[in-house]
Amino acid sequence: MKITAVKGFALHSGFRNQFIVKVETDRGICGLGEGGISSREMAMMGMLDHFRQFLVGMDPRRIEHIWQTMYRGQYFEGGKIFGAVISAVDMALWDILGQSLGVPVYQLLGGAARDRVPCFTEPGALTGPECVERSRELAAQGWRYLRFVPGLPPASRGGDGRLYEPMEAMELAVHWIREVRRALGPGVCLSIDWHHQLSVAEAALFCQQVPDVHLMFVEEPIRAESPKAYQQLRSMTSMPFAVGEEFSSKWVFLPFIEEGLLSYARVDVSNVGGLTEAKKVAGWCEAHYIDLMPHNPLGPICTAASIHLGIATNNFAQLEFHRKIEQAIRSDLFPVFPKIEGTHFPLPTAPGLGVAFDEDVARRSPFEFERPYHCHRRDGAHTNI
Repeated sequence: MKITAVKGFALHSGFRNQFIVKVETDRGICGLGEGGISSREMAMMGMLDHFRQFLVGMDPRRIEHIWQTMYRGQYFEGGKIFGAVISAVDMALWDILGQSLGVPVYQLLGGAARDRVPCFTEPGALTGPECVERSRELAAQGWRYLRFVPGLPPASRGGDGRLYEPMEAMELAVHWIREVRRALGPGVCLSIDWHHQLSVAEAALFCQQVPDVHLMFVEEPIRAESPKAYQQLRSMTSMPFAVGEEFSSKWVFLPFIEEGLLSYARVDVSNVGGLTEAKKVAGWCEAHYIDLMPHNPLGPICTAASIHLGIATNNFAQLEFHRKIEQAIRSDLFPVFPKIEGTHFPLPTAPGLGVAFDEDVARRSPFEFERPYHCHRRDGAHTNI
């Protein structure tokens, strides 16, 4: 079998822009992948153009060999765009291999370690009574893992949704996460994603204010460029951390795993290097008693790959699930994709990843550059988004 074409599609698909890779073969089997650096689709397209020069003509079943060829095919190693495009191509190769053998991808990753993939979902921002009510509704539907995001009350924004003041958001989060706990009791696991919008001191202060809430984890409290900063934060709190959604290789995970800086690995199959690299990170995490909790903010291809990873990985906690993303999936673009059943995804049965993609519809779907969403403080200084 030989690769005959490697195609990239940058398009707007409902909830956000997507970068889809389609790998074609001389056997008529096509594989699908998805790159994870949202809002930088043209950069991923350019990297794919470089990879295409040597991918065409290769045997798509030599997945590890192709991974190494892509990663080691230039002098400058690593990088997020690099990792995202490797991820997309790698997913497509696993999809091709599964289809060629007539089995779901998880069977190629070691077989089923579980019968279904449990998920966590997000009630919304911790800004008022509505988050408590929404949490009650989700708990009544059977959800036992809820993750929140911080926010500011609309009245404080002055009409500017880009304004972000960490201390004000923290005050609201502390109050309303406690109200959610009071409303739901101890049977539902609660967590909060700060989306790296805090400093070390602010993150420590938040963790020190909510020990009675018994959070399952705090996600991305600070930016992850500096493991030393996470070491400092770890020394100031015993709160479990969920980190890693932006990491583009196992080497980036290295200090966070080896130094005990994370409790849950937020590995993203569309960023880390695909299923090939994600399985290596999973094994490394298992040796350190760390569970995977995959980041899943994109489209149905990323979701499908994450499901197969979760099925085949023993040290797996939950998969991220957003109802608004699922509702925004265009059935004309993706006539077949995995669908959640209650609070979990069932065991996949289709060969490969189990996603269908209409290339003709994709070509008619316009691409829209996303305007950078710069958050700022009241004094005008930029802050993290």
